[in-house]
Amino acid sequence: MAEVSLVVQQQKDGAAGKLAMPKNHVKFPWKYPAHKDENKDEEESEVDTKAPEPATKSDNVDLRRLPKLQRLPGWPTEFPRNLDAYRDDILNNATHRWVSDYEKHRMEIAPWVWHHRGDADVLMAESQSPNITVSQQAISSMLRRGIVPSNERKANASFVVLLRNRELDAFRGTMRQLEERFNNKYHYPYLFLNDKPFTQRFMRMVAASTTSNVTFALIPRDHWSMPDSIDPQKALESRQQMKANKVIYGGSLSYRHMCRYNSGFFYKHPLLQTVDWYWRVEPGVEFYCDLPYDPFMYMQNAGKMYSFVIALKELEATIPTLWDHTLEFMRQANSSSDWMSYFVDVNGDYNLCHFWSNFEIASLNWLRSAPYEAYFEYLDKAKGFFMERWGDAPVHSLAAGFLLRKDQIHFFDDIGYRHENFARCPTASA
Repeated sequence: MAEVSLVVQQQKDGAAGKLAMPKNHVKFPWKYPAHKDENKDEEESEVDTKAPEPATKSDNVDLRRLPKLQRLPGWPTEFPRNLDAYRDDILNNATHRWVSDYEKHRMEIAPWVWHHRGDADVLMAESQSPNITVSQQAISSMLRRGIVPSNERKANASFVVLLRNRELDAFRGTMRQLEERFNNKYHYPYLFLNDKPFTQRFMRMVAASTTSNVTFALIPRDHWSMPDSIDPQKALESRQQMKANKVIYGGSLSYRHMCRYNSGFFYKHPLLQTVDWYWRVEPGVEFYCDLPYDPFMYMQNAGKMYSFVIALKELEATIPTLWDHTLEFMRQANSSSDWMSYFVDVNGDYNLCHFWSNFEIASLNWLRSAPYEAYFEYLDKAKGFFMERWGDAPVHSLAAGFLLRKDQIHFFDDIGYRHENFARCPTASA
C-alpha cells in the first residue's frame, strides 16, 4: 500500500512530523492474551435535570434579538411544572410499560428537546412556492444574506456535537468556519447533546450562528451513568492512581463518561434513529480549507463506512488491556481481518495507532449493527471505560479494523483541520 501522510504536529520551530500508514499488509500475527482476572469496577453522581428556564437577558446578550426556539414537530409539547419529578417518574415508575428503550428515552428527554428551523430551510421551501412573488422574494433574500441555493441530492445526515454550556464561545468560532468552508452550501442540520440541560442563552446564540436547522437535546440518563457492575470505590482509586501518575484526564470521571458515551451510546439517541450519517464536531477545532463537495454523499456513493483526518498513537497507560480484550472478542466471534495488520507492530502487539475521533464522518447504520454492538457490549462488561481510561478513538479504530474492509475506510486528505496541537493540511496533489 502506498505511503500516505496522515498527520502534521505543529511545533515551535515549525517542523513537521509524519505518521505513515504501513506500506505493505502482512498476515495478521495472532497473539492471544493470557487469561487474567477482569478489572472490577465504579459508579457516578446523577446529572442535573433542571430544565432551561425562559430568560430575557443573560451575560449582556439581549435574547429578544435572538432566534426563538420551538418544540420539535412530532414530539410531546406539554409537561408538568416539576420536571425533576417527571423524569424520575419516567425512569422509576414500574407501572410504565415501555415498548422499547427508544420510547422510554424519548419520553424522558422530551422536555429538554428544543429546535430552531434555520432560515436556509425556510427560504429554500419558499423559493419553490408556486406563488411567483413569494418565490422571488425568497430567492432575493437568500442572495442578500449569502445563503447558497442547493438543489443537489443530499444524504440523510447530521452534524453531531457533544457540548457543555460553558463551551459556547469556543464552538461558535468552529461553527463559523464550518459554515463558511462547507455548510453554507449544503445546509446540513446540527444536533447538540449534553448530559445537562442547555441554557436558553446557549441555544439561541447557537441558532443565531447558522442558517441551518439546529436541535438541542438532553442525553438519556441510562447513557451517561455507571453500570451496576462497577465498584465506585475501586474506580475512584483507579482514577486517583492515574492522576498521581500524571495521565491526561486520568482523574476525570466525566471524561470517562464521554468516552463510553461516544463508544456505545450516542448513536442510540432517539433523535438519531432515523439518520444514516454523522459528522462529529468539537468546540475549538478549525477548518482551514474550502470543501467544494459533499463528504456525506461521497461516503454514501463510494460505499465507505468510516473516515478520519488525523491518526495518532494512543497513550498506552490509558488502555493497558484494551488490545487483549479486543483479541479475545475476535477469538470468541471467530472474526479476522487483514486490515487489522495496520494496528499491529512487528511483535504482534497493538502499535497504539488510532484514528483521532474528534473528527469523524461515519455510518450510523454501521455503529448500530449487531457486530459493532456486540463488540461494545463485550468491552463494557470488561469495565475498562471506568477502571482504565479507554477512549472512543481506539475503540472505533479497532472496530473498523476487524469489522470493515480496507476499502470501506476513507482518509480525507483534502480537509484542512486542526485540533489542539495537531493539524492536517492538504497536499498540493489532494
